[in-house]
Amino acid sequence: MKFLECAALDRLNDFLGNLNLGERTVKGCLEAYSCKHAGTDKKLSISLETEILDYLGKSSDTDSSSPDQNILTRTSRRTLVYLVLTLYHMYPDYDFSAVKAHQFFAEESWDSFKQIFDTYMLEASKEWAETVGGACLLGTLFKALDEVVKLVDCEIYSYVPDSEADPLLDRGAIWSFNFLFYNRKLKRIVTFQFSCFSNLITDGLLVDEMHNEYDEEIFADMDI
Repeated sequence: MKFLECAALDRLNDFLGNLNLGERTVKGCLEAYSCKHAGTDKKLSISLETEILDYLGKSSDTDSSSPDQNILTRTSRRTLVYLVLTLYHMYPDYDFSAVKAHQFFAEESWDSFKQIFDTYMLEASKEWAETVGGACLLGTLFKALDEVVKLVDCEIYSYVPDSEADPLLDRGAIWSFNFLFYNRKLKRIVTFQFSCFSNLITDGLLVDEMHNEYDEEIFADMDI
């Protein structure tokens, strides 16, 4: 796989790199990759597919309705290999071979992603409107993604780390999301990580209490 330079994504990264919003800081990063094998990708992809087949064989023996079976009926093993390879290229010093299919969840549509973005990135969107202007933050994001991966032909996945050592697990974050936009035809993937951290120095305030307070704010505004 190969990292792709993209000015449209760079513009968003400049804004989201370390966005101070007073009590909170939002951090976001977008990266684009070509799925064409390069370097050790071919050897690694063969190894990953072997591990996937071995894992599926074991999981099917115990539970035929496992999440791994469900996701692989909608996507090919090759898609899963590309997704994991992308993680390897994002963080080459970490071993993602233990990542399983159940850690990826296909989003039904752009609208489902949009609801998450609108809910959690509301303050960032307001800051964009005040400091950058022009098209809204979500609209600018849509245009940038469409330029690289043609959203109409994209599959959207979220990645949920389940290891404390996973570099995509933002420790101390109030909330954090990892999305991958994959276009099979173009053989390209764009990753989008965005998270939120508190700027407040809390004396005796538990992290869980901060999470619960913020979740109450979020869910009060969400259309469920």
